[in-house]
Amino acid sequence: MHITIRQLQVFISVAKHLSYTRAAEELHLTQPAVSMQIKQLEKSADLPLFEQIGKKIYLTEAGQVMLGHAKSIITKLDSISHDLDQLKGIDGGRLRICIASTVNYFATRLISRFSQAHSNVQISLDVTNRQNLLKQLETNEPDLVLMGRPPQSADLHSQAFMDNPLVIIANPHHSLAGKKDLPITSLNNEKFVLRESGSGTRGAMESMFNKYDIHPRVTTQLSGNEAIKQAVEAGLGLALVSFHTVDLELKAGRLVTLDVQHFPILKKWHIGHRSGKKLSATTQAFWDFVLEESAQSK
Repeated sequence: MHITIRQLQVFISVAKHLSYTRAAEELHLTQPAVSMQIKQLEKSADLPLFEQIGKKIYLTEAGQVMLGHAKSIITKLDSISHDLDQLKGIDGGRLRICIASTVNYFATRLISRFSQAHSNVQISLDVTNRQNLLKQLETNEPDLVLMGRPPQSADLHSQAFMDNPLVIIANPHHSLAGKKDLPITSLNNEKFVLRESGSGTRGAMESMFNKYDIHPRVTTQLSGNEAIKQAVEAGLGLALVSFHTVDLELKAGRLVTLDVQHFPILKKWHIGHRSGKKLSATTQAFWDFVLEESAQSK
């Protein structure tokens, strides 16, 4: 049986998403390239690994068996890579980081400073939403993650490293802009622009609003902080965002923060990895670097 590592990587991605299209997006391949890898793997196995029922695909019994072995092989290869990286030391290793999209506004600067100090480290960075980040954690893909609220149910070792104040932003011409010490009830019946369901920021807002019985008049749901900021700037409503994401807009006067009681909501940024994961010298060095940088900025 002739099977390549690339075929196993593609197979695991398709099995995870049960979609050739989403696997292609994740692996930065074309869909025909993904299909070809799967066909070659099925030819080597001499059994179908997926079956299509209606518009959906599912793993066959052979596919389930293959998936278990494929994950085991990739895990073993990662272990080999880890041990070799240890021999190379910090500057000869590689680092796979997955960050929540909100963290991207300052995390790239952290990574840049680390890269300048360790120029030979190969860094792979994936910026995604919370839902995809949790999926990657589940399959142990990244070495480290940077995110807001860590999941309680996940097998995750994490540590807070920086404050993450959540503020309400508005167009400078909004009727509440410039007013001081607004009661939280003043948010009742206001228009709000929301992050997608599952977002940590949205969860924090919903918890606060439920606590004080606040009911927005109209809500618009958008995906991503840039879309949220543009919508608020255009006057579509208010929004709750991390203060770190609106620094430029506040300085330019395109957005303002509202002075509302019980805000900002004080959260933390966290760095984490799967519990029990063996950290390479490079990964441990980045972990220590993030904590040291955050301590110096306080």
